[in-house]
Amino acid sequence: MTGILAVNHFLKGSKYDELHNHLISAAGKLNISLALKTNLELATENPQADFILFWDKDTNLARRLEKKGIPVFNSARSIELCDDKAKTYIELEGIVPQPKTLIAPKCFFQADMSEFVKRAIVLLGLPLVYKDCYGSFGQQVYLCKSFDEIISHIGVKPFILQEFVKESRGRDIRLEIVGGKCVSAVRRENKNDFRSNVTNGGKMTKYTPTAEEIKNAVTACEKLGLTFGGVDILENGTVCEVNSNAHIINIMNCTATDIAPVIFKEIRSKIK
Repeated sequence: MTGILAVNHFLKGSKYDELHNHLISAAGKLNISLALKTNLELATENPQADFILFWDKDTNLARRLEKKGIPVFNSARSIELCDDKAKTYIELEGIVPQPKTLIAPKCFFQADMSEFVKRAIVLLGLPLVYKDCYGSFGQQVYLCKSFDEIISHIGVKPFILQEFVKESRGRDIRLEIVGGKCVSAVRRENKNDFRSNVTNGGKMTKYTPTAEEIKNAVTACEKLGLTFGGVDILENGTVCEVNSNAHIINIMNCTATDIAPVIFKEIRSKIK
């Protein structure tokens, strides 16, 4: 079986190299020949493979590859829903518990959002969490304690405002779901930041999730169409975010569970 590992051409560094090499090695142990290709390369090629493991967020490319008839995991639609926090919230609204969230009205230029922010403060209270709709590793996420602080972060990018779950300050649970099953879970904690992300200094410990947490994580992934995904759950049980290509090396180092072969076995079961 042959596959392509699609990655972003412009994200470089040792942590990316480690992940890519690990995925290629894990595939090889299952007799899958996995070729590394960047989105820049694939943009000008006509690739042939049994499947594509799409470890990027270039959804236009993913959609184009799907139209060529190559199975793409995760799908362009699923990546798009996870990449945009507003779309994630809308898709999961009424399906799983989520923090109270308001989506900023669409605007085509720099505009005065003060009226929306004032209404949001009444509905969500202070402090509240400002999030750009697009961002990874906890970037472009801010805990805002005042009207002026919220306004200072608003530019031309789409954003959401979310209630601050104070009991989850610097803490959450990450569940890794593959094929509708929880295959690994960790508790993340950061004593120096309200965000739990390991990139921002958070620490991981192995965690045994409750039946309710597993149910909500699996349901979220199914609703978003994910073959595999990382689901972040706050201390009050709400689903905070869903990741279509969560970084699996840190979780493997913490739990000794290698998610890569589980992903490849699930892909193989879907394309036979």
